[in-house]
Amino acid sequence: MNSQVAETAIYQNSRFMKAVRREPVDTTPIWIMRQAGRYLPEYMAIRSKTTFIELCKTPALAAEVTLTAQRVLGVDAAILFADLLPILEPMGMDLEYLKGEGPVIHNPIQDSSQVDRLKDIADMDCLDFVFEAVKLIRADLPADIPLLGFAGCPFTLASYAIEGGSSKNYRRTKQMMYNDPGAWNALMSRFVDNLVVYLQRQIEAGCQAVQIFDSWAGCLSPEDYQHYVQPHTARLVAGVQDHAPVINFLTGNPALLPLQRQTGGQVFGVDWRINLADAWEILGPDVAVQGNLDPIALYADLPILKAKAKSVLDAVAGRNGHIFNLGHGVMPDMDPDHVKALVEIVHELGSR
Repeated sequence: MNSQVAETAIYQNSRFMKAVRREPVDTTPIWIMRQAGRYLPEYMAIRSKTTFIELCKTPALAAEVTLTAQRVLGVDAAILFADLLPILEPMGMDLEYLKGEGPVIHNPIQDSSQVDRLKDIADMDCLDFVFEAVKLIRADLPADIPLLGFAGCPFTLASYAIEGGSSKNYRRTKQMMYNDPGAWNALMSRFVDNLVVYLQRQIEAGCQAVQIFDSWAGCLSPEDYQHYVQPHTARLVAGVQDHAPVINFLTGNPALLPLQRQTGGQVFGVDWRINLADAWEILGPDVAVQGNLDPIALYADLPILKAKAKSVLDAVAGRNGHIFNLGHGVMPDMDPDHVKALVEIVHELGSR
């Protein structure tokens, strides 16, 4: 058996990948969304010397913060340090990260006639900094720790492209969705076409699974999600899941869970707005489930945090296929010792 085959066997046998396949594990695996972030002193030591986007676009630095977060926290998977939005730049969006404001798109799609401004990425090598970071991380990551890639779902990316940044009500996005479904479907289809290739390239570079983030789809009614979004997200999942497992993460609206399940994936990320046992009942027994501690619970005193984590694990009731995570990303002012404590708590209480 050559070294590459041996390594593949090791990470496929890892605690995380076993949970993805709903196989028995020695203890519940855990990773944390935004685990490489501003709450970690080790991250800030690097981030203080560069801008956020330069950190994303410098493979050696992106690899360093990814590896450091996994090692410092002791989590069961690493997630590529990157951002949802740089894929928009080669598609024609003028993206800037403003201090205190976050990402801003200076040339948003303001009406249906501008949808054709969004270009297909002719050569995905323009995002090679992402794939190079994956290769560097995989080379230095312990063989029993899988590496997760990720991308934004088409609705979340479309919302950024239309709103120009964050939004409270997604008025412009929904206006196009309702008033010109032809333009809307063209926009969503273009995102899917490019996202499929982008995620496949991450997998080819060395990711063992990928998570797709629909961070903003919770603003939609079930009817609107089903009509305007579900077919596109389903096509994205279908284009990727034969290459590696897909974690389908949607936040903000538990009423969308039955439709989220229909879009496909091997693992379904659930936020804290629904009891995990109820979520699993809706999703069905043939999928793995990820979640679902409220990120704000990390501000609680440690005995309360332990009780909150136990409540999530109790809802699992010993079923195979649970991956512990927060219902969204860890906050930037979090005490890193609380995050480390959560990992220890889950490994202790989740022990079989």
